[in-house]
Amino acid sequence: MPETLPSSSMNFRTEFTIPASDWKLNLNSGVVSMGSCFAEVIGTRLQQYKIRGLYQPFGTLFSPLALFKMVAAALKNQEADPRLFLEREGHWLHYDLHSSVSGSSKAELQGRIAQKSEALKESLTKADVLILTLGSAWAYQLNETPAYVANCHKQPAALFTRDLLSVKTICRDFGSVYALLKEINPGLRIFLTVSPVRHAKDGMMDNSVSKSILRASCHYLVTDYDDVTYFPAYELLLDDLRDYRFYSSDLVHPNEMAEQYIFEKFQQTYFSPELNQFVNEWDKLSKALNHRPFQQNSLSYQKFLEKLEKDLRALPVDTRTEVAEVQSRLQTIRR
Repeated sequence: MPETLPSSSMNFRTEFTIPASDWKLNLNSGVVSMGSCFAEVIGTRLQQYKIRGLYQPFGTLFSPLALFKMVAAALKNQEADPRLFLEREGHWLHYDLHSSVSGSSKAELQGRIAQKSEALKESLTKADVLILTLGSAWAYQLNETPAYVANCHKQPAALFTRDLLSVKTICRDFGSVYALLKEINPGLRIFLTVSPVRHAKDGMMDNSVSKSILRASCHYLVTDYDDVTYFPAYELLLDDLRDYRFYSSDLVHPNEMAEQYIFEKFQQTYFSPELNQFVNEWDKLSKALNHRPFQQNSLSYQKFLEKLEKDLRALPVDTRTEVAEVQSRLQTIRR
């Protein structure tokens, strides 16, 4: 008889349990997501599942102080700091914002910032959740002002002084913006995450110091505020997945597989049963939308599209864009 090998009891990953949340997102929830590029990962997937919200209105912001500053300015109807505009290669930028928010003139950029600030205030007034993803505790002061900036916009390093934020500073500034948020939306919940993206340009040792400060800040904020929650995106990549095969080729950003894994953990923690049921249905319909048969003018494909249109219309969300796409394909077949 062949030898029976004993089953292995070795574990090659450190999986951990995320505490269950007593509050859940549903199809009617409103979300605002801001911060480092990982805030965009969460926001993009929530958008795919038709969760209404505002995602990264000012582009990628790594610094907690930059995040708090823009939220506070929007809530207080403050105009963009006039000292922090600059022109670079024919485009106007602002040190408080990502370069994706720019203008062909200073006036145009001022208008864009005002519109985005107004939209942020309106969204925060109605939102159920604000997701803030903290990217780095390293901050840069513009020497001339002096003021902390969100982005150096490729200006000479001599114009700035590099500084390491303290846990005390981060918690203090959060407290100020928290009070403003509660004035306009007492029921708002805040989810904090630390971005799992490694800031290699800071150097690995400085990156570790930075992430430690951010993580400690989140710990104290969750302890001090009952409606502030921490989601362990950072730990899921660093301690659970913990392998370079879950990074992109730059070895800095998580790859699509890691992003999907982390989002599924987010989904398990915060999605209501009804939302999970919708997600399963939507995933099937999304695959159907992407289906392209070999014979696209066949009668069977026409019937497939007619059923798909009917199923899309039956969903409890706005599917006008998807229905229009299906109708366009049907018109092509019927010509």
